[in-house]
Amino acid sequence: MSIYDEYKSKLKTPEEAVQVVKDGDWIDYTISQGQPVLLDAALAKRKGELKDVNCRGYFMFEPLQIVEQDPERESFTYHSWYTAGIERKYWNQGLISHTPMMYRNQSSFYQLGYCKVNVAMMCVSPMDDQGYFNLHFAVATAKPVLDAADIVILEVNERLPRVRNISERLAQGIDANRIHISEVDIIVEGEHHPMVEIKSPPPSPEEVAIADFIAPEIPERAVLQLGVGGMPNILGEHLAKSDIQDLGCHSELITDAFFNLYEQGKLTNKYKEVYQGRSVFGICAGSQSLYDWLNDNPECCGDMVSHVNDPNVIGQLSNVIAINGCVSADLYGQVCSESVGTRQISGTGGQVDFVEGAYKSPGGKAFLCMNSAYKDKDGNLHSNIKPYFSAGEIVTTPRSMSHFIVTDQGKVNLAGRNTWERAELMISIAHPQFREELIKAAEKQGIWKRSNKR
Repeated sequence: MSIYDEYKSKLKTPEEAVQVVKDGDWIDYTISQGQPVLLDAALAKRKGELKDVNCRGYFMFEPLQIVEQDPERESFTYHSWYTAGIERKYWNQGLISHTPMMYRNQSSFYQLGYCKVNVAMMCVSPMDDQGYFNLHFAVATAKPVLDAADIVILEVNERLPRVRNISERLAQGIDANRIHISEVDIIVEGEHHPMVEIKSPPPSPEEVAIADFIAPEIPERAVLQLGVGGMPNILGEHLAKSDIQDLGCHSELITDAFFNLYEQGKLTNKYKEVYQGRSVFGICAGSQSLYDWLNDNPECCGDMVSHVNDPNVIGQLSNVIAINGCVSADLYGQVCSESVGTRQISGTGGQVDFVEGAYKSPGGKAFLCMNSAYKDKDGNLHSNIKPYFSAGEIVTTPRSMSHFIVTDQGKVNLAGRNTWERAELMISIAHPQFREELIKAAEKQGIWKRSNKR
């Protein structure tokens, strides 16, 4: 049987495909552009017919119909690995749950059998003439999910690009970004609207100040890892206009900041010790221009985050500059990046992976960034630097790993610092309105020395 005959034999409508789902099954939607919108809508129509069906996914860009159509969770319960965007809205409404993880370890949960997958559903690029479907921007964790699934259903999205494998990894037999027709049970087709573009809001004055503090720390030939938001984009603009040359990209997330650096001739990857000449990433969020740049581009390679985020891989690169956002920190240097109190707003993601990896990198530095203060809905100002965490904040980066912390008030390095030194440094980058209050708290906690600066 030819690959085309096999394709036709496995082709079903979305409504036919979701009939394989049974009571109590675990479904996996993978990530972002892998979101199977046609299958999700068809599955949601089985509300009331099915019971106790659980679904995993994360970083979704569009509304989930199994949540929208079943807010009582009569049939479906959705579990997010990273609560952002639409999933954050659902969490605030009490409609979904969050599953903690260290990003580099997520794939191993499937490989070791900790996460059962009865049915995997995801969008893929159209099949090529060798019978392979491309896993595009879902490469971060898609393949282990598909490998673990009892039943694999692929939804062909005619708009999705193709992303290249890292050739050295493919030569080792590690095919992170493709699945063959022979490994697929059911195929679904249908019309899809244009890819969702993720646009960061304009940077705030505080984010501009943070970027100004970090920019001088970035050397020539640095390898960048950037998170989401306005600050990384403004930093990219800083670098694009600077005299700096030959930057590299090794980042779990690739965004328009990297594309802008490429357009300005700053991103060459010329001096990377591994994967020279190529930008390496796991997931993608940005504009259509970014998506077009990555499409079938041999200079831009995707791989699983179990590899991209491996600190031992990151540590092989010199001058890794990792820049990630956080929500709050305390006087001990503990960092919360995923909750406000007990309210989940994101996830651990790859922050800890790159904090550790940048430390292993010769000349590497990891910066954790936040506004020094925030205003509540009534306009009252609150400090993002706390005496200690007490309201249920989730510690993302422990004090033993947090080194460079940056606010709009300055930057400090906590590496090797004792508790009273840390208290002084953290207070120095707090909003001025709260510094005396934090000093009093530090004195009460026994981490303020009389000789400390006031």
